[in-house]
Amino acid sequence: MEKSKIWDILKNILKVLITLAALYWVSTKISLRELTEALKNSNFLYLFFALLAYICSILVASSRLNSFFAAIGLKLTERYNFRLYQLGLLYNFFLPGGIGGDGYKIFFLKKNFQISRRKVLGAVFFDRLSGLWALAIIIGALVIFMPRFAIPNSVTIAILAVGTISYLYVLRLFFKQFLKNFITTHFKALCVQGFQTLAAIFILYSMNFDGKFSPYLLIFMVSSLVAIVPSIGGAIGLRETVIFTLATYLKLDQHIAVTISLIFYIISLLVASSGVYYIFRPQRLGADKLPSAKEVEEEIDKEEEE
Repeated sequence: MEKSKIWDILKNILKVLITLAALYWVSTKISLRELTEALKNSNFLYLFFALLAYICSILVASSRLNSFFAAIGLKLTERYNFRLYQLGLLYNFFLPGGIGGDGYKIFFLKKNFQISRRKVLGAVFFDRLSGLWALAIIIGALVIFMPRFAIPNSVTIAILAVGTISYLYVLRLFFKQFLKNFITTHFKALCVQGFQTLAAIFILYSMNFDGKFSPYLLIFMVSSLVAIVPSIGGAIGLRETVIFTLATYLKLDQHIAVTISLIFYIISLLVASSGVYYIFRPQRLGADKLPSAKEVEEEIDKEEEE
């Protein structure tokens, strides 16, 4: 067996072990019975609103990615791109290996639209980076509204400003194609994170929470950074570990914090499951048959060797 194959297997095993260890650690720190009761007693109208807010975030996120595709000359209709985006969401949860939904989309577009992998990779990378920028902006805004940190507002604003200017400078030097629609893509990025923050607010309302929202929203947004790390099952366990640790540090109710994360996970999994449709109807993506995970991995390995 080739070394690369052995390494891929070991990476997958390690990801599973880390995920299971994180889930086990969280389960030892909180009462699963209380979590179950909290889920059962949730207000389903507010949970429905949370679902709608999350769906809105996905619609805007898909459009944001399509704006980056347009910048590299890849012209896709919003409808077609959204279908592919749904499939990518599904594979972010279930695709084995280090491919994930992004890797699958890159392979699919390269194969079906005769565009270089490097160009598509650049578009996907900066799509993710714009999301990270928006996340930092919202986290910064939440920090400003939390005096307990005793961080001067001028310091928070200065850090965000320097980060944004540095980001723009790098784009101007090396990736000018993404500068043309910078305002459009990054406004969409703010909308994506805004809708997901709104989803978390509705989840808090569904739990009949009447305390201060900003600390819980802050740790929820910070825990979103974990989703960047390749993992099994959409970062389940890892995100809860981070949110529990932060809740403990800030002296917040750990059960409420973890429940927010778990409900959000369930909502995101439900939405991602819509991608199953395209596995059975690949014609909707203009293909007779979707490539398997093995085909994608083999193609990636082949390109890396060249």
